[in-house]
Amino acid sequence: MKIQIYSQSEIETIIAGGYFPQNAAVISFCDLETKPYDRVNYSGVCDNVMYIELDDLEFDELGDNGFTYDTFFTGAAEAAEFIFQAYKSGMDIICQCKYGQSRSAGCAAAIAEYFSHVGISFFADYRYYPNKIVYHKLLEALQAHKGYVSEADSTLFG
Repeated sequence: MKIQIYSQSEIETIIAGGYFPQNAAVISFCDLETKPYDRVNYSGVCDNVMYIELDDLEFDELGDNGFTYDTFFTGAAEAAEFIFQAYKSGMDIICQCKYGQSRSAGCAAAIAEYFSHVGISFFADYRYYPNKIVYHKLLEALQAHKGYVSEADSTLFG
């Protein structure tokens, strides 16, 4: 399984160019209250897409936005299920958000940490600013999921 990170504009360019990766599942983050027509349209190029409406907030911003750690990213368990289904189907995972730096990087880091213990590489990469809440909540959900995978997958990055 390869994990790739894209911004909205990058993935839209890939889709428009007709070279969307084969055998991929997509986790697409968008802000709360994003209109459906403002999301990336994956129809016709990918049947395995999970849209997650989630503002890009850090821990100290949660309260000001009406959230607690427990009430933010409540769909982490569903995202873990989606990831395990993609993994079991031999699919690659594309993590995509508006700028391809924070929510998608936090998601990718959690997946990489769970499957091969290399999630820190996303935090060390200057191109990314992984959202720590997305990372922790998703990693917790992956660890709690019944689809536990015991062997490391060393082919995560493409």
